[in-house]
Amino acid sequence: MAKTLFVDRLLDRIEAVGAPVCVGLDPVVDRLPAWATGSADAERVSAFCRGVIDRTAEVAAAFKPQSACFERLGSAGFRALEETVAHARAAGVPVVYDAKRGDIGSTADHYAAAALALGVDAITINAYMGPSTVQPYLDAGLGVFVLVRTSNPDSGVLQSQPLAEGGVVGDAMAGLTRSLGESSLGAHGMSDVGAVVGLTKASKAAHLRELMPRQVFLVPGYGAQGGSAADLKPLLAHESTPGRGVLVNASRSVIYANDVADAAEWMRDDLAGAVA
Repeated sequence: MAKTLFVDRLLDRIEAVGAPVCVGLDPVVDRLPAWATGSADAERVSAFCRGVIDRTAEVAAAFKPQSACFERLGSAGFRALEETVAHARAAGVPVVYDAKRGDIGSTADHYAAAALALGVDAITINAYMGPSTVQPYLDAGLGVFVLVRTSNPDSGVLQSQPLAEGGVVGDAMAGLTRSLGESSLGAHGMSDVGAVVGLTKASKAAHLRELMPRQVFLVPGYGAQGGSAADLKPLLAHESTPGRGVLVNASRSVIYANDVADAAEWMRDDLAGAVA
C-alpha cells in the first residue's frame, strides 16, 4: 500500500485543528524559561521543546525545528533534536525539518537519508544548484519546501534581481518549484513540493500564487517579524483546499510567550479567521 504523501497528511492535519498553525522550535539557551530544566544546555533545550510540544500539540498543524539551534550544541544538541522530533511524532503532528539543505544530487542523497532516519516528514531546501538538489528528498518520500521569496529584509539583494527574459530570480525559482512539483500531486490537488514565501513579501504574493497554484506556501514572518493574518489573503490557494494552501510559522511569539498554550490558541483563532 502506497504511503500517503506528506502534503495530504499536512492538509488533513490543518483541517483537523482548524488553522494552518506551524510552531517553530527555535530554542535559544539564554531565553529558556525556568521550567526547562536539565544539567546541561542540550538537556534544557530538549526539555523546553518537548514542553512546547505538549502545550501546543492540540492546535499545531506542524512543528518546525530549526536545525541550527540544535547543531550549535554539538552531538548533545543533535540528541536533543532527535528527542524533539520523536516527541512531536508521538503527538501525531507532522514535522518540517528547517535545515535549508542545498547540495548536489549525490550529496543530497546522504542528507535525504539522514532526514529520513531522523523521522521528519518534510525539509526546507535551497535549490540554487538546480533540480538535482531537490529530487533525492522526494525519492526518499519526504515533502520539501523550496526557498523562493524569503522574509529576511535583505533577501531582495538576490531574489529581486531582474532576468534578461523578464521577471526576477525569485520568479525563476518559483517556476522551478512548480515544475518539480507536477509529478508529486496529492489527493487534495496540492504538491509535495512546497515553497517558502515570506509574509513580509505581501506585495509579491498574488504574483507568486499565480506562478505556483499547487504549492503549499510555508510562510515565515507572522508575529514577531511583523506579518499579520490579514496579509495572508493574496497567498491563499483555491478555496476548496483545506487550509487554503498555506502553513504559517511563528516561533518567538509563541514559544517564548508567558503562556505558550494561550499564544498558540490565539494564533490558531487568528489564522482561522483569515482562511475561513
